[in-house]
Amino acid sequence: MPRFSLTPKDSSFYQMFTDSANNLVAATRVLADFVHLNGNRNELMDQLHQYEHDGDTITHSIFKQLNSSFVTPFDREDIYNLASDLDDVMDSIEAAADIVVLTGLGTLPAEMAQQVELILRAAQTTAEAMPRLQTMKDLPDYWIEVNRLENEADKLYRRLLSRLFSGEFEALEVMKLKEVADLLEEAADAFEHVANVVETIAVKES
Repeated sequence: MPRFSLTPKDSSFYQMFTDSANNLVAATRVLADFVHLNGNRNELMDQLHQYEHDGDTITHSIFKQLNSSFVTPFDREDIYNLASDLDDVMDSIEAAADIVVLTGLGTLPAEMAQQVELILRAAQTTAEAMPRLQTMKDLPDYWIEVNRLENEADKLYRRLLSRLFSGEFEALEVMKLKEVADLLEEAADAFEHVANVVETIAVKES
């Protein structure tokens, strides 16, 4: 006789988390073009604003579903944290690009392009992992890889700070560039927070 389960059969949360992560992949690809000056930055900024809006819509849908669901696939707090941390990534990505436009920065240090490359890899790894929340299979490789990418991002961030304060840049430019670097570092950190929540969920469900 099959075991009765209160866990809902619909996959709405899983799909929304997957949509949110895929939206981050698309946004980070635009950010890569933005950093490399592949196109008009104002037009790319408009695209990022749209992805941020799309991300907000998904996040609000998750919260709405959370508030209306009697039984959730895993802990409510973990659902909330996962949605919030994915949203934090988008906020940092958009803010970094915004600062570049608002302060009139031109060519950015090569290390920033490398920061964005690591963020893109974290985004792709996260998007690949989100559908696996439904089965809880093959998730350890995901959070191990994201943690590795975040450690790499930390080292790169420290190298970039060292360069910014080496005397190569003027004081005002250092302030602008450091703010952008900080936001890109926050995006990498937020992906690690996402991975930590997924690990917490997997441990609870095991």
